Amino acid sequence: MGKIALVFPGQGSQYVGMAKDVYENNQIAKKIIDNACDALDMDLKNIMFEGSDEELSKTENTQPAIVTHSIALFEALNDALDLKYDACLGLSLGEYSALVAADAIEFNDAVSLVKKRGKFMQDTVPQGKGAMAAILGLNRDKVENIIKSIDSGIVEVANYNSPGQIVISGESKHIDEAMIKLKENGAKRAVKLNVSGPFHSSMLKDAGIKLSKELDKVNLRTPKISVVSNVNASYYENEGKDLLIQQVSSSVLWEDSIERLLDEGYDTFIEIGPGKTLKGFIKKISSNRKMDVNIYNIEDTDSLEEFIKIYRNGEIV
Repeated sequence: MGKIALVFPGQGSQYVGMAKDVYENNQIAKKIIDNACDALDMDLKNIMFEGSDEELSKTENTQPAIVTHSIALFEALNDALDLKYDACLGLSLGEYSALVAADAIEFNDAVSLVKKRGKFMQDTVPQGKGAMAAILGLNRDKVENIIKSIDSGIVEVANYNSPGQIVISGESKHIDEAMIKLKENGAKRAVKLNVSGPFHSSMLKDAGIKLSKELDKVNLRTPKISVVSNVNASYYENEGKDLLIQQVSSSVLWEDSIERLLDEGYDTFIEIGPGKTLKGFIKKISSNRKMDVNIYNIEDTDSLEEFIKIYRNGEIV
């Protein structure tokens, strides 16, 4: 029997209306979403269900919204099935959902932390000073070499998402310069991302320091299920706090993390939360390795019920 990994999305997967149908159709999911509103002392569900794009896209709202959507579905799934899984991982922010699923942190603590994390990330660099861009169609060595040649400012790799998809982060004007250079050197596309700061770059070190003080107040336990860290593509042991602090200003090693699991015999991945971004990345990574994997996506009532049926029928082996 192959191994199963749960994967949880990060920022960028949010949309107005997210989690509304699971809130209305599933008592367990409703309880989790109501818990989040109580823990944060705000009407998060109103922002998720019918807020404006602008309000939902504020990093301090986006982050708790995505974790809440993911964990509402995770708990609904767990309530319906005795789901067995061997590892959890999440893209950037999604690592907090993974830690909840691995019983390393309580949901209420996680959702409060990510709201603060979002605010620290948003406020650390003045609006307009930092930027991020997705670079498509170049391998990592080429991207790294080209951005190293921009020596007058900060341009760093934020995410290694999948073969041929890398995100860079840094100072706005130098990101613009890097985009031109990367296109001149063979990138198929260079696309500026609609984000409020240069996430996963050294410009966010101060946000990590502020987050560190909040992490001190939280009980972070050793995970009961293996959790792969974005920072080093290795398993969490008892250094969780350090990894979460570093994660704010370090590259997200998503491709490396999935490759590690593929090498260890994982052949089933279940994406839980808004969007299907991770499904796309995992498909690319596994096909680059010429490996066949099963990838499921659970983001609403229909996909939740469909997965429950598949699992009960023993179609996942």
